[in-house]
Amino acid sequence: MKKQLLIVDGYNMIGAWPELVVLKNQERMEDARETLLQRLSNYAKYEGIRIIVVFDAQLVPGITQNYKKYQLEVVFTEEGETADTYIERVAGELNDRLTQVTVATSDLAEQWVIFSQGALRTSARELYKTLQKTEKTIHQHQQDIQFTHYRRNSPWNATQLSALEQKLRELSQKKN
Repeated sequence: MKKQLLIVDGYNMIGAWPELVVLKNQERMEDARETLLQRLSNYAKYEGIRIIVVFDAQLVPGITQNYKKYQLEVVFTEEGETADTYIERVAGELNDRLTQVTVATSDLAEQWVIFSQGALRTSARELYKTLQKTEKTIHQHQQDIQFTHYRRNSPWNATQLSALEQKLRELSQKKN
């Protein structure tokens, strides 16, 4: 089975996801980037995929860098390079027999280039819906775990619980 790699056009997501648009419009771009990274991190960990998030350095001059945060690879392109150019280049390099690259962007021109390299694409809206679904699944899984271990803090030990269940069965049979 191929390893999954998701390359995300960061500012494209910030311009499309409702809660990130709000932060962007309030001129809180750093908060928008941070929220995006946190949500993508949860998704990556739950789904077991590698994610590279790419931001244009043009919007943050002088910050050209690559680093890991929340187990994601975060890339700020060089000042002369757009996120689209970087994504197209890296998608072409990393998409091979062992790795299936998917690019998250709503930029149609970039999508055509990605397709021509054999990579898959997902739009900002599709990724947003996928993240929402995964977050709901994670929340449900947490609820299931909490309920499973609900009796862990019970004042009754296993012997007492067994005796109570037996008594309940006896009383139920007498009632019938």
